[in-house]
Amino acid sequence: VQRGVCTENSWQVSGVSLPLPPKKLLGNMDREFIAERQRGLQVYLDFITQHHILATCQLVKKFLDTNNYSANYTEIALQQVSMFFRSDPKWEVVEPLKDIGWRIRKKYFLIKNKEQPKERQVLSWVSLQTDWLSFVVFPLQNPYIYPVTFANTSELSALVIRMFQEKGTLRDLICKVKPKEAFMRKYCSPKKIQGLELQQIRMYGRQILEVLRFFHDKGFPYGHLHASNIVIEDNTCKVLDIENSLLGLPSYYRPYITQFRKINTTESIDVYSFGHLLYEMTYGRPPDAVPVDQYPAVTYTSVVSVLQSILSTDACKTGMPTVAQLLQTPLFSDVLLFHSEKLQFKIPTKLRDALKSAKECMEKRLQEEQKTQHRRLTRAQSHHGSEEEKRRRKILARKVENTVTGTGTPSQARAHRHRHGHTVTGTGTPSQAHRLVPYISRYVWFLCGTSPCI
Repeated sequence: VQRGVCTENSWQVSGVSLPLPPKKLLGNMDREFIAERQRGLQVYLDFITQHHILATCQLVKKFLDTNNYSANYTEIALQQVSMFFRSDPKWEVVEPLKDIGWRIRKKYFLIKNKEQPKERQVLSWVSLQTDWLSFVVFPLQNPYIYPVTFANTSELSALVIRMFQEKGTLRDLICKVKPKEAFMRKYCSPKKIQGLELQQIRMYGRQILEVLRFFHDKGFPYGHLHASNIVIEDNTCKVLDIENSLLGLPSYYRPYITQFRKINTTESIDVYSFGHLLYEMTYGRPPDAVPVDQYPAVTYTSVVSVLQSILSTDACKTGMPTVAQLLQTPLFSDVLLFHSEKLQFKIPTKLRDALKSAKECMEKRLQEEQKTQHRRLTRAQSHHGSEEEKRRRKILARKVENTVTGTGTPSQARAHRHRHGHTVTGTGTPSQAHRLVPYISRYVWFLCGTSPCI
């Protein structure tokens, strides 16, 4: 049995080993082997769709949902950015930053202002999926928020310009990678990772909690906290992409969040995201699976206790601490901040009402999605385990075998294959049966409702 194109019986994609289903040179049409291959394909699909990075890959989404992911967003972005530059000719594209982000409908370009040609800035373009807000820039002064140089929206898209950080994000720092490299190449399986020192964890964690408290006090829905949305300037954390929620973009951790009905507010999303960020700062990599009840050995016991309060099974099912409660833990309570000035956030009345409406809409949509996913999963488990479905799968396996050979009974089919040499090799063209199995598995995957969102 050959279980992959590599000697390790797996397929390497951006450093990640994928568990390929088994193949045979002989006996490949036996019912038992077809069933084993179907289970292997389901494991293969489950692994991809549950991987927090591979699940967002456009190739994966295109395979599973061709109709909704057929557009070429790189071409669309180039067209619309070019139109914007014609209306404001002071900007010039230096180079496209291909695939540095994880979103399919969001593209990045390194640009410069012709009046300040030595400064490099990054333009992010995103295809709009909502009509909540038609403006994203408003006066704010906060030492923990990375400032926006320029922003603009149209009916179809939005673009935001910020200064380019040569050192990259916090995740680039942890993974020891260059910020301009492709997202999957950088983060799927980095060669060098290093968690932060305890002093850094405490300082950065306290700063991030302060900006989250600030957002919550002002009623601002963030929901997009992760290590790639943090930059470090002069030992100070600054959050990026605060406009994402206003543009209707889903959270990086949405595939996880929809599993837990207790995470049903923007505040709880921020706390849950902070738990993931704290784990990554401590161990140098994201958790392998959630919830997390077992933690690698680390000398920082105070960090583990905070992680348990957010990422454990009990926390995800019964509720997590608030930002205010996290600030009172021994890990963060006595951390001195460099910036003691009062944080300002001047929000016009019209925008305040729009933010409130957007927050309510986000939470309602999340709760509806959680209910829908729970119903789908329950229905799929019940259907898949029923005696009727088991009988149907056995009949289908026989039909597939007979269809491929054009013979009657399974024994006749095997005799026919033996006479005519119908086999499937690891390098040859897959048979009709092997082409059908992935679609059966894909149907089960869709029925379970585990599809990650963009």
